[in-house]
Amino acid sequence: MMSGVALLSMLRAMAGPALLIGADERVIGANPEAEALLGGGMTGRHYITLLRQPALLEAVEACMAGRSPVHSRYLAGTGSNEQTFEVHCARVDSGEIDAVLVSFSDVSAREQAEQMRRDFVANVSHELRTPLTALIGFIETLRGPARDDPAAQQRFLATMETEARRMNRLVHDLLSLSGVEASERMRPTAPVDLAGLVRSVLNGLAPLAEEAEVTLDSDLPGQSLMVPGDADQLRQVITNLVENAIKYGGRGGRVTAALTGPAEEPGLRGRGVRLSVRDTGPGIDPIHIPRLTERFYRVDTHRSRQMGGTGLGLAIVKHIVTRHRGRLKIESAPGEGTTFTAILPAEAAR
Repeated sequence: MMSGVALLSMLRAMAGPALLIGADERVIGANPEAEALLGGGMTGRHYITLLRQPALLEAVEACMAGRSPVHSRYLAGTGSNEQTFEVHCARVDSGEIDAVLVSFSDVSAREQAEQMRRDFVANVSHELRTPLTALIGFIETLRGPARDDPAAQQRFLATMETEARRMNRLVHDLLSLSGVEASERMRPTAPVDLAGLVRSVLNGLAPLAEEAEVTLDSDLPGQSLMVPGDADQLRQVITNLVENAIKYGGRGGRVTAALTGPAEEPGLRGRGVRLSVRDTGPGIDPIHIPRLTERFYRVDTHRSRQMGGTGLGLAIVKHIVTRHRGRLKIESAPGEGTTFTAILPAEAAR
């Protein structure tokens, strides 16, 4: 049989929070992790004064009354700092001690991942439901009241095309995001001329800028600027950032794409290249900046949808930059425009 001293020594060696509750319902001992979670000075106190949460108290009671292990949950903290623990209650009879061992396992990361998955499914469903509902309504109208009205048919068909294209963009962005996430651990190493890519993207987006009455400028080196990367994904980063700047910068504005470096970048612990896209638009309230790269997060939902945005563009940009072992910075203030800067390693790590 294990002695009480050995049992308490083992308790202190456990990785997660754990405590022993004796037959008199008072705490016999607890490890430092349990004291950090529940507070110090636990030894000798009644367990009800420490655990408090009804579901966990019932689990301890049930374990004391029977011999079978009982599982429960415990929530600690508040708001964004909330932690979720799975709790295992089991009887321990060492000969000297008859007690219940209560051990805590932190499952916060798993819970957060599951919540993100649920939110993602809900957001995708919502984004698809809106255009689908519109399409169904227009089809019913075309079959009914507008069956013999050519002018109304053309209006409805034009709107249906817009909604169908919106769904197509959403599916395309979802597939892009999935592809980037699947390859995120594999760092690309092929040499890419970033300056050439920027010039190509700006030429391709010139008609969009002209239609929006936005001036496109560039500040690029005269020679090639090589970085290790995936050319298609880096083109997507540049395209998304410049398109956003054109769409949300406002008519009569100016969008500037610039490249600087290579230079030492403390954030990369090595030499890096900075790709920045700056607009002269209305800017963004700083309260939104930390969340801009979240999936489906929009500063102005109505305007974003009017512009054809899916809410995934900046999430894709962030994942691509991360895959390249880079950093994404966003600087903005109301009335002062917005600058997105992708800081990319200038050479592969040795």
